[in-house]
Amino acid sequence: MAKYIFVTGGVLSSVGKGILTSSIGKMLQIRGLNPTVIKIDPYVNVDAGTMNPYMHGEVFVTDDGGETDLDLGWYERFLDLGLKQKNNLTTGLVYRSVIEKERRGDYLGRCVQIIPHITNEIKNRIRAVGRSNNADVILTEVGGTVGDIEGLPFLEAIRQMRIEEGFDNTLYVHVALVPLLDVTGELKTKPLQHSVNELRRIGIQPDIIVARSPYMIDIKTLRKIALFGTIPEEAVFCSYNAKSVYQVPVILNKQGMGDFICQRLGYNCIEKEHQYWLDFVNAVIKPKHEINIALVGKYAGLSDSYVSMKEALIHGGAKIDTQVCISYLESEKFEKDPQCINDLSKFDGVFIPYGFGSRGSEGKIEAINFARVNDTPFLGICYGFQLAVIEFARNVCGLKKANSCEIVTDSPHPVIDIMPEQRNIKSKGATMRLGAHKIVVKPGTMAYSLYKTENIYERHRHRFEVNLNYLKILKENGLIFSGKSADGRRMEILELPNHYFFFASQFHGEFKSRPGKPSPAYYGFIKACLSKKMGKAKPAFT
Repeated sequence: MAKYIFVTGGVLSSVGKGILTSSIGKMLQIRGLNPTVIKIDPYVNVDAGTMNPYMHGEVFVTDDGGETDLDLGWYERFLDLGLKQKNNLTTGLVYRSVIEKERRGDYLGRCVQIIPHITNEIKNRIRAVGRSNNADVILTEVGGTVGDIEGLPFLEAIRQMRIEEGFDNTLYVHVALVPLLDVTGELKTKPLQHSVNELRRIGIQPDIIVARSPYMIDIKTLRKIALFGTIPEEAVFCSYNAKSVYQVPVILNKQGMGDFICQRLGYNCIEKEHQYWLDFVNAVIKPKHEINIALVGKYAGLSDSYVSMKEALIHGGAKIDTQVCISYLESEKFEKDPQCINDLSKFDGVFIPYGFGSRGSEGKIEAINFARVNDTPFLGICYGFQLAVIEFARNVCGLKKANSCEIVTDSPHPVIDIMPEQRNIKSKGATMRLGAHKIVVKPGTMAYSLYKTENIYERHRHRFEVNLNYLKILKENGLIFSGKSADGRRMEILELPNHYFFFASQFHGEFKSRPGKPSPAYYGFIKACLSKKMGKAKPAFT
């Protein structure tokens, strides 16, 4: 029988539920268990796809085309899993399903209510994920903060699952902030106490409490949390600030959390060898080298907008014992003050991420031009790939007004155009080219030396693509498209072989990057940045 762990959070959002959930999964994995993970998002959106990154961070894309919460990225990175869109459950998704059933008459004339119809839908979806993955443990993170009105149906559903699945098969983990009061230098447990009381009022008594604090709590604080939380002292743990999030499972495991969870759920597990994880963590926190990367984007005010990209850069750096220091630069500043472009000379590499619309696009194009002209290592992803084509068309091919139809609908040289199948689509939700698609890599290219195979599968999220009418002039002027879709219709990778490192992809390689197994494109970029900084020859990736 599958067992269920439910993770809730209190006091404030972004308290670290996603990292805690991932860490619990990791502790189970190293004991030989097979976990899967679900993220519950109480917002009314059906999925995260229509939200601005400033609202909820990046949109993480799964192999099957799900546009999901960024926490699924943390689950995949920590556990090396390939999750699906059904691993992200939202209020909008639940209510839409229930309403569709009501319209079909599935409820046989009954009055449809939150309890039992909404809560049953939630429980059924949680159980279905466990069955489809043949999982030993289904970890479910309930988004938001205990007390939010949006989350009440989900909390009621997991309360009911304790009754239906049994005490031995369910475990409630609650994480809440224990802030440091600067005036007295004390860690204050009162916010956590109030959070636990609110959870109890809903009908859930936590089995484990995790204190989220600036540093490790002392025994006095631990005992106070246990007393007011009505749990044994050995069920209280501390997730304190660490240099890297990848340290968190190691920190909690040393406190005995992994053993406690297994004993509580009735598992007799032996911790297996996981030196690979410890080696990766050590490479992240004790690097031998350091490089500085300029990430030029339009959502630079919130680093979570680019969290998978940031982690992919970290993965690439750890592979060669290098700390990657990222500066998030607003691309619009290069439009307002063209002289600012020279600030890029202070960096070892220029990275242009995804984006949508015209805002900041010219600033990104200027940054790409700087990297190409000055032979600074460059990596572009998705929109960065498209803007690299525009920059090359303008400044090398002589098509001065080249642009994307997304930016200028009547451009005289639309080198980037909307995909034919997208032209008549009106709805915005889940209608882009999404998920994993096959890419054929051309032998003898830098792309092939990085990926070391002709066929790769990478995840996508876009509506626009390279206009094939301009392929000839782009190629004649030296731009190489080293990766294409399986049917040859779509350009997927570009590179300039006469540069130190100039590489861009239409796909999002960061979504499949893992600790110890970095995305080849990101790894190649970091290796090139370090090599050039150290005055070495252009790196070979074969």
